[in-house]
Amino acid sequence: MQQQISIITIGVADLARSKHFYGEGFGWSPVFENAEIFFFQMNGLMLGCFLKPSLEADMGRPLLAVAGAYSLAHNVESEAAVIAVMNRLAQAGGRIVRPADAPLHGGFRGYVADPDDHAWEIAFNPAWTIDAQGHVTFGI
Repeated sequence: MQQQISIITIGVADLARSKHFYGEGFGWSPVFENAEIFFFQMNGLMLGCFLKPSLEADMGRPLLAVAGAYSLAHNVESEAAVIAVMNRLAQAGGRIVRPADAPLHGGFRGYVADPDDHAWEIAFNPAWTIDAQGHVTFGI
């Protein structure tokens, strides 16, 4: 089976608030939206923001757990870009959960929670390459 992820869908409480965070913070524009969900075309996959009650109904799983048992990552080209993106996300309604620093395993990263507490790692790893389409390639 092919190793791929097609869509990541997160539950959100307020579509307008989430659209502001992702639009102003990351600079992303939805490729589709309706009254319950919107999607961003990413580099090879889609990111969906679905009203949490609608996502629960769609899945048949009421009372989904609170976000935070995972993190999504957005890699950037430098340590300075990590700080700049984190600051932009905070200004767009996010909350810095861990200021940027250099972990023991290398690189530079920090964490920002979106308005629904979904964690985003903003990271720079000098051993990984990012191509023009935003694809990250693991390198050592």
